[in-house]
Amino acid sequence: MSERTNVSNIGVGGVYRTYKIDNSTIVYDATKTGGSAGVGLAVTFSAADTVELVADADPIVGKLIKVEADNKATVQTEGTMTLPGGDGATLTLNGPIVGDLGAANAKGYIRLANSAVAAELLACRGRIENAGTATAVVVTL
Repeated sequence: MSERTNVSNIGVGGVYRTYKIDNSTIVYDATKTGGSAGVGLAVTFSAADTVELVADADPIVGKLIKVEADNKATVQTEGTMTLPGGDGATLTLNGPIVGDLGAANAKGYIRLANSAVAAELLACRGRIENAGTATAVVVTL
């Protein structure tokens, strides 16, 4: 019997949904992998059935997986996934997450929810399982 050399739960419990994109923070681009520069980033709702990249302290709906030419997106809304930590974000094991900004105020990143801010406690979701790589923080929603 061989020993396992790696631990990974990415994709476990994955649930994927289709939403419209806001066509502002998320834009279809056939030249980009997955159809948009925003693929792999965190999203929230901007309107009914419509997602946009998260800003600071936004609730997280999920991870942008793919964008199609018809301005529809596939979003992983549940399960274990990686999301990028924000610029200088606090990323604490087991902590709940909210949206954050990246370098140059780019949207779509995550950070630990601030327990002293009631609105963030209401908006937070999921938990951080591994913050060893800030650009690929393992979270479960």
